[in-house]
Amino acid sequence: LSEELTALINYSPDLSNIKSPKAHLSEELTAARLQHVKVNFHLTSIYDHSVFEAFSKVVQQLIPQLPTLESLLDILVASCRIEKAFLFDVVSKIYIATDSSLVDMQSYELCADMIDVVIDVSCIYGLGEGADDGTGSTASNCVITLNNGTALFLREMNRSLALVCILKESVMQQQGLLEYNCASFRKALGELFRLPNQPK
Repeated sequence: LSEELTALINYSPDLSNIKSPKAHLSEELTAARLQHVKVNFHLTSIYDHSVFEAFSKVVQQLIPQLPTLESLLDILVASCRIEKAFLFDVVSKIYIATDSSLVDMQSYELCADMIDVVIDVSCIYGLGEGADDGTGSTASNCVITLNNGTALFLREMNRSLALVCILKESVMQQQGLLEYNCASFRKALGELFRLPNQPK
């Protein structure tokens, strides 16, 4: 029974101080007679956001709705001509899901840094806790235009999650379509994570 259970568990150890982590861990597992255990490795550095990306991949393994989230993000990306979309946990800056295109570190770092900027500016100039801006919406949103024709778009989905997208600045000319699709995504996200006994 214990072998059946350990076969179902994924391990993601932090082996940053070991020169040859895979060989070291294989030796340890063989010595403990656990060579059948599945272990994932993520190379990280303290000098960039790779630790956050590694934690993102570990957390994604724990989310049973991940394929549905990725499909929803793919639909959003295709319908709005977005280059890359991430669904972030705002506090930890771990991305819960992303669209199916490959993640490059620079895009992830830009989006994570945008969350820091929005939080810092909101702390200084934002509305108070639970305050309403007069439109009936308390969701934060932000657009940052970069000097290379790219824009970063952030839309708060709920108190914990934010959608952060990288897109061409020209796509912002159709901001109404983007806003509509983000609202549809937020609604689908709410349905996906609604508890069975929670009212609609």
